[in-house]
Amino acid sequence: MAEDTLYSTGTVEEDFSFNDRVAEVFDDMLARSIPYYRTVIEGMAQLLACRLPAGSTLYDLGCATGTTLLELSRQLPAMDFQYIGIDNASAMLDKARSKSAMYGKTAVLEFRQDDITCCALPAANGIICNYTLQFLRPLTRQAFVRRLFEALPAGGVVILSEKTISHAGRLNRDFIDIYHGFKKKQGYSELEIAAKREALENVLIPFSLQENIALLQEAGFDEVETFFKWFNFTALIALKGL
Repeated sequence: MAEDTLYSTGTVEEDFSFNDRVAEVFDDMLARSIPYYRTVIEGMAQLLACRLPAGSTLYDLGCATGTTLLELSRQLPAMDFQYIGIDNASAMLDKARSKSAMYGKTAVLEFRQDDITCCALPAANGIICNYTLQFLRPLTRQAFVRRLFEALPAGGVVILSEKTISHAGRLNRDFIDIYHGFKKKQGYSELEIAAKREALENVLIPFSLQENIALLQEAGFDEVETFFKWFNFTALIALKGL
């Protein structure tokens, strides 16, 4: 796994994008930038095993290098799920397919290059958006979540993991400071943290926990619950009524 040194000089030449350079170091970036990433996936696996029947089709929208689906397939072999990852970044999908082949998962994992905001989702039983919604333009998010609701059958599941903000101003600053402390413990310098934040400023636009819950409820999901929260990171599950 290549080490993430993209912002080691502190220079920001362009806004953050999922290009070849990012794809090369993305797995290291995830491991060092998202607190409890594997713990959240373990929680997803437990919830999916509770809520979906064996043989279900599970989509990961914005699947990047396929880490989430690879880990779920490892943890849930008895569920016989069919996993489909969709992303618009070819460099990410190349990595995903390579990893799938390396771990002998090509029979159950499929990766497609497409636009997650309008692609077809045939036979979907569950849909994962793992730190994906935050990269969509805010005005498009309600329609996107509504489309997920409409793609699912009764009893279908959406799992949403997001970086979030707090509307409590002083606490939000505390949460950001604590997160920066986490990144420093992972080996990132102050310079790298500041440069990455600048690169993401116009690209990653987080909502609050309450705003994300409202998106899901407005779309029609009748049961929405938080199953993980760490300061400014949150994971939610939403169920479509029977």
